[in-house]
Parts: sequence; structure tokens; C-alpha cells
Amino acid sequence: MKKIVIAFLGMMSWALTSYATGLPPSLDDSGNGKKIFIQRCAMCHGTDAKGTGSLANKSNPPTPDLTTSVFKKRLSDYPGVIVSSVILRPNKDLIPKTLRENGVKLSPYPWTIKDFRDLNKYLSGLILKSRN
Repeated sequence: MKKIVIAFLGMMSWALTSYATGLPPSLDDSGNGKKIFIQRCAMCHGTDAKGTGSLANKSNPPTPDLTTSVFKKRLSDYPGVIVSSVILRPNKDLIPKTLRENGVKLSPYPWTIKDFRDLNKYLSGLILKSRN
């Protein structure tokens, strides 16, 4: 019974996402998610999301590898983990301390719901297709 409920909830989530965006949940047809990730996240997380960006080792603790099996499980258990990590930034301007300490100027971003959805779709796809 539990598997049926989980399957049903998964299908409902897929259907709602498809309805809301007009796309299957794994696609970002505009490239917006990739653009946001490259411009705002890759400097620490790397273009491969493995924590290989130019500032990855300048943070304390170092930038995590988002393609590990541990993070993949976290993403599976809590699909909103990517978006929540962006939304819950305590300084509201989404500029982590590491960027400021290293002289990186990253202006506040006027996030939209579509931006969050696109970023989540792009990064989820990148993480889940990695071979870690």
C-alpha cells in the first residue's frame, strides 16, 4: 500500500509540474536554469556540480560535491532541497560570505518562481545523470 501511495504522489507531482510549466518536469526549454547556475552557482559548485569551482576550496567548509550518492538520496528524499538552499540564504541577497571574502561582486537577483523551477530542473538533471 505504501508503494502505491508513493507512486501516486509522484505522479501527482509530475502532473502538477507539467501543468504549471507546460513542460515535463525534467526539461527547461529556455536554458534559463543552466544560465542561472553558471552565472550564480558554478563559481563554487563548478559547472559539473562536483564542488570544483574556482572558489570551492576557499569556503569553510569547502563547497560540497552535489553529485555524491548522499546528496542524490537527499534530493530524492526532499526534492525541494535545491530551491530551499537558495531561498533560505540568511542575508537575503544570496551572496554567501565566501564570495564577499574573495572580492566577488554578485548583485542581488530578482528571483521568480520560474527561475526557481528552471534552476531546480536543470540542477536535478545534472546531479541525477552524474556517475558518482
